Amino acid sequence: MTVPLVSLSNLSTEPLASPQVAAIWEALCAEAVNASAKDAALTRAMNSAVLYHASFAQALAQRVAIKLANHDLDHDELLAVIAQAFIANRNIVADAAADLTAIKERDPSNTEILTPFLYFKGFVALQGQRVAHWLWHHDRLHLARHIQSRISEVFGVDIHPAARMGRSIMLDHGSGLVIGETAVVEDDVSILQNVTLGGTGKE
Repeated sequence: MTVPLVSLSNLSTEPLASPQVAAIWEALCAEAVNASAKDAALTRAMNSAVLYHASFAQALAQRVAIKLANHDLDHDELLAVIAQAFIANRNIVADAAADLTAIKERDPSNTEILTPFLYFKGFVALQGQRVAHWLWHHDRLHLARHIQSRISEVFGVDIHPAARMGRSIMLDHGSGLVIGETAVVEDDVSILQNVTLGGTGKE
């Protein structure tokens, strides 16, 4: 089976953007500009991670790809897979925006959108799992498993691709978090580190 490649430019338009996504993108860009203005050493990082992109979907795809790429699946290959998932299921991008809002509202140590987007491994791990979940349900099981493995290696967060994750989720730190195949995490949930949500072994 040949899978058509999707480039980052396919995410440049905003049919992917609900009002919440558009608001998150506006806040993210404003915070990146402010961070760069306060510390010129961060200018290149802010441009690369946020300001050079045309949309939230583009910036998010790039962030996940940079974190999870390796010699087995390089950055461009992984970016194409992520872009394909984002375009096929627009809820992935909307759910990521909802997750950022949840972190800003619930984490007393954070008042920004930019900080969790760039630095919170629980957030990036969850977005990677959303892509793996889409792959799992399109019979691309080995690729889904590859992403699961990379998330576990890079972030210490192990969420099975088949696990069902809601939206507005905050994975606080996330280290040592394990979520099994048949687990369901509903909307508006916060989970701390070193939590295991085992599968039931049942359909």
